[in-house]
Amino acid sequence: MIPSNGDAIAVRELEKRFGTFIAVNKISFSVKKGEILGFLGPNGSGKSTTIRMLCGILNPTSGRGQVAGHDIFTEPEEIKKSIGYMSQKFSLYEDLTPIENIRFYLGIYSVAQDQWKDRIEWILDMTQLQEVQDRLTRALPPGWRQRLALGCALLHRPDILFLDEPTSGVDPITRQHFWDFIGQLAGEGITVFVTTHYMDEARHCQRIVMINEGKIVASGSPQEIIATACPGRFDADLNDAFVTLMTRGGINH
Repeated sequence: MIPSNGDAIAVRELEKRFGTFIAVNKISFSVKKGEILGFLGPNGSGKSTTIRMLCGILNPTSGRGQVAGHDIFTEPEEIKKSIGYMSQKFSLYEDLTPIENIRFYLGIYSVAQDQWKDRIEWILDMTQLQEVQDRLTRALPPGWRQRLALGCALLHRPDILFLDEPTSGVDPITRQHFWDFIGQLAGEGITVFVTTHYMDEARHCQRIVMINEGKIVASGSPQEIIATACPGRFDADLNDAFVTLMTRGGINH
């Protein structure tokens, strides 16, 4: 067992093999409570496999890890109760209205019925979907559906929120509003673990871990990563650092 030290997530030498293929190669990192951590990497880098292990969906091959105080090897069901998860692919029921989706997920998360009224009001107010709560979900614009999906992931008030490319396919204004809201959640003490391919979004993360070919190649604040990956380049941004790090060795802090 890893000492928590107040960390919401902590893994050491975490590995996942599929036969002879090593998808995640003995990675170690931690996430503080209330922190926004960006987990970045190209397709096939091991991001999704890592998230699935952290969420209690996939059993690791070796290593150690804790999520919300629960062991990733022996307590996957407890982990699932402590986290919220929003996938890249919209996973709510499009033939239901927002209010029907919310009620459905309140049941899925086993929220006590005497709390339903308050939770429904909280989510509708938070997502600003009161005026469309009775419209079919499929009729909502993509950004509104993303807000609904995020709201449903928060219904059971999880300690940790996993967001897998949450703004894929939405316009820049909606993306900015989405990140403003993520910042509010972190300010309330919710830990946010997010993946994105938008480097301009990743700058909103307090800390970033970059992974490539199953190994961590960089970790630190966005500014630290840019400065170390692109020394002497005052015009460099996170996209430049990402490209540099994915084509050569990494840095770690």
